[in-house]
Amino acid sequence: MTGDLQSWVGRSRRVADEMATPLVRRMAALTDRTDVALDRGAPVPNHWLSILFDDAAPQSALGPDGHPAKGDFLPPVPLPRRMLGGRRLTYHAAPRVGDALERETAIAAITPKVGRSGAMIFVMLRHTITGPQGLVAVEEQDIAYLEAKRNAPAPPEKPAPVPAAEWRDAWAPDPVMLFRFSALAFNGHRIHYDADYTRDVEGYPGLVVNGSVSTLFLFEALLRRHPGAQIRSYEARTMQPVFCNRPAFLCGEAPDAEGQRALWVEKEDGAMAIRIRTRIG
Repeated sequence: MTGDLQSWVGRSRRVADEMATPLVRRMAALTDRTDVALDRGAPVPNHWLSILFDDAAPQSALGPDGHPAKGDFLPPVPLPRRMLGGRRLTYHAAPRVGDALERETAIAAITPKVGRSGAMIFVMLRHTITGPQGLVAVEEQDIAYLEAKRNAPAPPEKPAPVPAAEWRDAWAPDPVMLFRFSALAFNGHRIHYDADYTRDVEGYPGLVVNGSVSTLFLFEALLRRHPGAQIRSYEARTMQPVFCNRPAFLCGEAPDAEGQRALWVEKEDGAMAIRIRTRIG
């Protein structure tokens, strides 16, 4: 079956969107930002692009998990559970309020693997975002498809070593935060708002914090310490899910000799859930 999926590599599509004033205003409210101008043409934090370019699939075309059904643009991967495994992104220009933007997405690779919880298939997407200024951003995104939950728990994962933090902020993601972000991004994935589905079907103990939410609040914590700076590039890897209504910490370390720094979400048990290498400027 995975051999059949390789025929999907190279497929592409384009989606147009706009960095509209209401979206910028709502993102500022979600992140408690009072320093972002809403005037047309004003620069917007680079990383706020994460709320644009939703699939906007018709209701009749959604799968049982709230995502668009596979087999339209995304390949018909024969595994039911889906999560974001990692991403690599470089910004070339700051989006501006009112900018009309376009994203071209190509299926770059499809890779089967075996992990702690069984068979997995990774679909790598490559996004190229352009606007009135030309190239805005290029992103590679790894979507992981997993087997259905099993009664036996997955073998424990060796904890990732946690660096020494230069700063560490307490963070308590709650259902309202997840709902507001999902509404902004038009993300219908039920693991972020439907507790019964998340527990009974996907097998998680609670609502799962969207990886984009964790990334957003890590960047906001960093930029509070560097007013006026922008995220220039980053690489993110998801290692464990972060669950709603459980204590966590947003952490960061000092930049290395090349100007890159590590950011991470640390769970209450000390485990690292998501790790980011980023550069600001």
